[in-house]
Amino acid sequence: MSDAVAATVEWTPEKRRAYFARERAGIDASTRLPVLTFFAASVFWLLVGTTLAIIASVKMHWPEFLESFSWLTFGRARSAHLDTMAYGWTAQVGLGVSLWLIARLARAPLRWPRLLVGAAGLWNAAVLAGAIGVLGGQMQSVEWLEFPPFVAPLLALAFVVIAMSALTTFGDRQEGHIYVSQWYLFGALFWFPWLYVVANVLILFQPVRGVLQASVNWWFAHNYLGLYLTPIGLASAYYLIPKVIGRPVYSYYLSIIGFWALAFFYNSAGIHHLIGGPMPAWLITYSIVASVMMLIPVGTVAINHHMTTVNHFRLVLYSPTLRFIVFGAMSYTAVSVQGALQSLRTVNEVSHFTHYTVAHAHLGVYAFFTMTMFGSLYYIVPRLTKWEWASARLIRLHFWMTAGGIMLYFLSLTWAGWYQGQMLNDANVPFMDIVKYTLPYLRTRSIAAVMLAVGHLVFAYLFVLNLLHRGEPRRDPTILGDVKEYRDMIGSEGAPQ
Repeated sequence: MSDAVAATVEWTPEKRRAYFARERAGIDASTRLPVLTFFAASVFWLLVGTTLAIIASVKMHWPEFLESFSWLTFGRARSAHLDTMAYGWTAQVGLGVSLWLIARLARAPLRWPRLLVGAAGLWNAAVLAGAIGVLGGQMQSVEWLEFPPFVAPLLALAFVVIAMSALTTFGDRQEGHIYVSQWYLFGALFWFPWLYVVANVLILFQPVRGVLQASVNWWFAHNYLGLYLTPIGLASAYYLIPKVIGRPVYSYYLSIIGFWALAFFYNSAGIHHLIGGPMPAWLITYSIVASVMMLIPVGTVAINHHMTTVNHFRLVLYSPTLRFIVFGAMSYTAVSVQGALQSLRTVNEVSHFTHYTVAHAHLGVYAFFTMTMFGSLYYIVPRLTKWEWASARLIRLHFWMTAGGIMLYFLSLTWAGWYQGQMLNDANVPFMDIVKYTLPYLRTRSIAAVMLAVGHLVFAYLFVLNLLHRGEPRRDPTILGDVKEYRDMIGSEGAPQ
């Protein structure tokens, strides 16, 4: 029913709730098959990528680990980990969340659901072929683009189908208002193919010469997080935080400022990773300015989220979705402020080429994006499967293993990396002394990786139970505490659907 037709209907509160409940059920039914396909595949690759991460991490302090397997050398395991997490986990879970949000916000059924399942199959076949190629030694020596060149056209084709489905669904929208989450989602859908195609063409298919390859590489690698993953993560937070607490976003205008500032500044921020390289000085300076200016969108998002949750922050004790997403939103602020500081030459000359940079990358990709996606799945999956999560205790275990693991990972490598950089800049410190200094922190990194793996296994187990409708059936949502207290806090009608 369009808004014009709905305006002619004499609504009672009961009729309104019943109508919109039926509408949501129809939208969820249209998204069920493709979105759950993307989610299931992404969880599989999350486990594969986690396994490869542990192997690569252990090899940093125990080089003889699995030394008899040539296809699991550090270089191959680390590159396969990076790509399976990037294109297997983050890209796919982001696509699944995006498709569901686009349909919900448009109040229209998702278009071409079966074709989307085919696109998911093509995407996963490409990721599998790419991972095998990397482990088999057929990888490219370009970070984030290590897959053999034949993989890129397959991923691009699959993405075109997904983007066209999203655009067609948006064209069918029954909702006249365009929400800020839609701005971010369509920004991500437009920016990713541009980034991915241009980077592959200029580095792998028609390679530019010399240092230009490094600039293109960092332009892509940095913007994959900032112009693809970040918009999806922020769109999820902007949609789900108000949904869970039952109040609108604090300021629509602040959110628009945040979007356009992100679009304008982030595109140029990645080149600061090449400070000290043979690059034009103006280009480096421009990138540093853009990185510092990123404090504008970060500040607007932080203010908006904080003011939206004022007087409702206790809900993080009860809602799995809110607990993960608030953690992710706070991490977004932290990683963005750290990134602005890290772009300054005086800081970069210490942090560059150290474990500090690795910790910073994980704060963005994992602490912000992955934790936000976990929160999104805790909200979306029960609405698609019509089955609640099996265990609040396991959800709490999942949260504390992943939140604790990534904080241990980040703090240990940040501390080690900063002092590592200071020692590398001191010509009087022998290199082997620096290596020995970092070893305890690298072992701590492996402990953190195991903690994350435990959290991922718990989540995968919960996800499978939900798909199979295992566990005790119940009508109330899975709450990390007393359900009555939770309902008293959010109102008698319960959490918005």
